Amino acid sequence: MSNTLIAMDKSGSYRVYLAITTDMVEEARNIHMTTPLAAAGLGRVLTAAGLMGIMLKNPQDKLTLQFKGEGPAKQILATADGTGKVKGYIANPDVDLPLTEKGKLDVGGSLGIGELTVIKDLGLKEPYMGTIALVSGEIAEDLAAYFFISEQQNTSVALGVKIERDYHVGAAGGMIIQMMPGAEEGAVSALEDMIENLPPLTTLIDEVNKTSAGKSEEGMVMELSARIFNEMPQQYQIQKLETRDITWRCDCSKPRLERALMSIGKKDLTEIIEEDGQAELQCQFCLKEYHFNKEELEKMLEELTE
Repeated sequence: MSNTLIAMDKSGSYRVYLAITTDMVEEARNIHMTTPLAAAGLGRVLTAAGLMGIMLKNPQDKLTLQFKGEGPAKQILATADGTGKVKGYIANPDVDLPLTEKGKLDVGGSLGIGELTVIKDLGLKEPYMGTIALVSGEIAEDLAAYFFISEQQNTSVALGVKIERDYHVGAAGGMIIQMMPGAEEGAVSALEDMIENLPPLTTLIDEVNKTSAGKSEEGMVMELSARIFNEMPQQYQIQKLETRDITWRCDCSKPRLERALMSIGKKDLTEIIEEDGQAELQCQFCLKEYHFNKEELEKMLEELTE
């Protein structure tokens, strides 16, 4: 579970979504057995999806982030709903590249040239879909560009994943700041100065981990927010609206995989029955395997024939 702070500044100029997602990203790393580079990319996208999920109005609303590129990572995809439940995968969990000149994991290089697609299913007849070219492949910059281009929303996005020497996730988190209509110019200037001088989020989360022993998850994210915003002018400091949880949760099930199997059609399903007599399907999000015997496959075929 990862706690998220939702807050607004005293002047009503901007809204903040801030999360520490270390546990969630570590769970995803363990499931997909990723390299450090793949864990960094997947962790950033999962964190962003979780934050954008709780920005949705209704619990049943759903959001999908798809980063698809020509690089060796190929694709990183995550989905989230309005309750903060998140799942995702990276097409190539074994991706590995040299560090960048700054000694950082090369998430942008792993994706290369490509596109970011955001899909929002808000219960309407058709889902909303927005697509932009990747700006850098570093995830945060691409999402900031998406908000500006597709939603006409001035937004700052910060995402970070720190991988330790033993490959586990030492720190992960994200922050989205969105300007509100009629924002004061002073707030814009103060935010720009703060963001320009902001250390990496993972550095701040590391500091919180070291000084917040015994604190609750909510207490830790509140401490993180203090380290980020306490130097803002008094009138632009933030006030908590609420806290929410972002959690890794895969909702796969045998009936859902059965529907996927039936979707291939009578011809292909008949071939599976005749040639293999069984089928094994694996959920791409949690890697759980589902077995269908010949009797189950024949029952599906009957339903398709009716």
